[in-house]
Amino acid sequence: MPARQSLADIEFLLTEVLQAPARWQALAPFADTDGDLAAQVLDEAAKFVDSAIAPLQRSGDEEGCRFDAGQVHTPAGFREAYQAFWQAGWPSLSCDPDDGGQGLPAVLECVLFEWLAGANHGWTMAPGLLHGAYECIQHHASDNLKAQYLPQIASGEWLATMCLTEAHAGSDLGLVRTRGVPQADGSVRVNGSKIFISGGEHDLTDNIVHLVLARLPDAPAGPKGLSLFLVPKVLEGGARNAVVCERIEEKMGLHGSPTCVMRFDDATGWLVGEPNKGLNAMFVMMNAARLHVGLQGIGLLEAAWQKASAYAAERRQMRAPGARDTSLIQDHPAIRRILATQRAWIDGGRVLAYHTALQLDAAQHSTDAAERAAAQRWCALVTPVLKAALTDQAFHGASACLQVFGGHGYVREWGIEQIVRDARVAMIYEGTNEIQAIDLLVRKVLADGGEGLAALLEALPATPAARARHTVLVDITHQLARAAQADPELPYWVADDYLRAVALVLLEWAWGRIETASRAERWSSPAQAFARWVLPEFDMRAGILRERIAQARNTKAESAAAV
Repeated sequence: MPARQSLADIEFLLTEVLQAPARWQALAPFADTDGDLAAQVLDEAAKFVDSAIAPLQRSGDEEGCRFDAGQVHTPAGFREAYQAFWQAGWPSLSCDPDDGGQGLPAVLECVLFEWLAGANHGWTMAPGLLHGAYECIQHHASDNLKAQYLPQIASGEWLATMCLTEAHAGSDLGLVRTRGVPQADGSVRVNGSKIFISGGEHDLTDNIVHLVLARLPDAPAGPKGLSLFLVPKVLEGGARNAVVCERIEEKMGLHGSPTCVMRFDDATGWLVGEPNKGLNAMFVMMNAARLHVGLQGIGLLEAAWQKASAYAAERRQMRAPGARDTSLIQDHPAIRRILATQRAWIDGGRVLAYHTALQLDAAQHSTDAAERAAAQRWCALVTPVLKAALTDQAFHGASACLQVFGGHGYVREWGIEQIVRDARVAMIYEGTNEIQAIDLLVRKVLADGGEGLAALLEALPATPAARARHTVLVDITHQLARAAQADPELPYWVADDYLRAVALVLLEWAWGRIETASRAERWSSPAQAFARWVLPEFDMRAGILRERIAQARNTKAESAAAV
């Protein structure tokens, strides 16, 4: 995906639609960051992505990673590209200057990683967890650990992993068996195995910092007994730690990223945060990762759209309606609908993701307590929506873009099939999309009876038609809260439908912002596609939710009558 091809669109969304320069200049750490500086950063980022990362996309997929006696060799060019990446300062864009970072707004880092994912998803898996690891260590590690590891994580000189999953546990972290035994010197000895560890072993950096969920000896059962430990590949002084990569997985996609089975054999580590509160520390990392996975969805869909759009502009096939001769396939209504619909998701998704990044900075740096609270509410409610809705659309939308190529899309030559393969995993990792939906509805929306969501929607400018949809969603939410008291399973049955409904009203707000800023043809075509082909799904989801609520009520009434 040529990053520079989307640069003008992104600058328009940031400056004209979201008024980002004014918003971040209102926050003390970014008072000197104006639109010109941001444009310069993004221009250089686009050049780097296009010249250093994108050319390795196909070769990295075809060569893949090689496993040899515990060592992992990444595809040709990957190490050199990564060394250039961190030495140019790209991982440290939004890190604190006190840690060696550049102190820039989070949204600039978000744009960079969106581009990286679209250009070369496999390579981008390596630095993808850096920011989350940085936040986790910065907020929860001891001063000694920060001094020893934070500068190298902030700069990207060392990469990091998130070691959660075990073969028997999957998403149920309460079943984790890995153990950490305290030592007299304040360290711990970590024993256990982890699977699906992206970048658990590689040759990109000289050290890898593993953040490992495990249990202390007397920890309570379940997730409340988990602690977090920092376990480096290489110890201070240069000795290799007892961390072993047993194998790498053969996968559907992401061949350029090693997905490792890791074993810890009395490995030396240190506690991060408080004992038995590892999930609190780890969720800082996971929440950062979930926003970035949503951005991966945008980047991958943009890459697929660019390929399909370029192909449609040069391929002739049959006569389009009203034409006298063979036509470019971009003139056929079916193809125009595919391309405009995916464009609607990309543009609207960008507004939501970038607005969320701006809210992250507001939540951390605003001096207004009410603004901080509103920003925190937005991030808590919208992050699972972005992760689930945008990765779902990345896969299904990329598949639709493959359809534009016909049979040519199914063969490797055109590169679209790789995007479809690579995109599929984003619906699974960092919490499956089903878990995101449950997190949204059960843990966040229903936890306060829907009041937080209602307040979020009330604060959004809306047309009368959009406000009517907000009213419908809030009413359904209150009905779900009441019905769930009698049928606790109900929210779990309908969580996916609920998340889609929320995503659609948020996208409607995003498109309202775009249309307010510009009525140019570039934006009007996808705006029409959103109204015609995307937004009507809201009525379908609302109908499903109402029907399921009615069924739950009827079941309750029948049970009461039987008694």
